[in-house]
Amino acid sequence: MRQFDYTLDYKNLDLRSEPGLYVIGKGEQGVLTVEPYKSEILPHWKFKNPEVAKKSSEMIYSLFLEYINSNDFIGADMARKFLQMGFTRARRYANYSGGKKYIGPVPDDKKGVSGSNGRLQKLRGVEDPIKAESARIFKAKWDEAKAYQPYLELREDFIQKYGR
Repeated sequence: MRQFDYTLDYKNLDLRSEPGLYVIGKGEQGVLTVEPYKSEILPHWKFKNPEVAKKSSEMIYSLFLEYINSNDFIGADMARKFLQMGFTRARRYANYSGGKKYIGPVPDDKKGVSGSNGRLQKLRGVEDPIKAESARIFKAKWDEAKAYQPYLELREDFIQKYGR
C-alpha cells in the first residue's frame, strides 16, 4: 500500500485535476489537507450536538453522493473520511472532557507507558451522552458510505488505475 505523502504542497495542488497524486491511505489520512475537497467539505463538518451532527452528516453524505455521481472517487473518499472523522472526534469528546485525550509530555520515569506518541493519556471521564449520540449519527452515515456499492466500484477502479 502506498503511504500518504505529507510532503506534497496540497494547498497549491488540485487533486481533482491530478488524481494520480492522491493516496487513499489509512483511516482519515489527508482529510484536512487534500484540496479542493477539504475546502468544499470542511465548512459542513460539525458535531456539537445531535441536531448539528445530523444536519452535518447528511450534508456531507449528499456531497459524497454528488462526487459519486460525477465519478469523482477522490471527492467521495474525502467525504467518507470526513464522516469517519465526525465519528472519531465526537467519540473523543464523548470520552474526554474538552476532547483532550492527552495531558502533556511523559516524565522520564514513565517513558514507554503511554505508547509511541510520548504523551500521557488522560483517564476517560464520564461519557457525554450528547457527544456520544453525535458520534452514533456520524458512524451510521460513515457505515452507509463505506458500504455503498457505487463507491466501492469507484474505489476499485481508482486502485486499479493508480494504486492505493
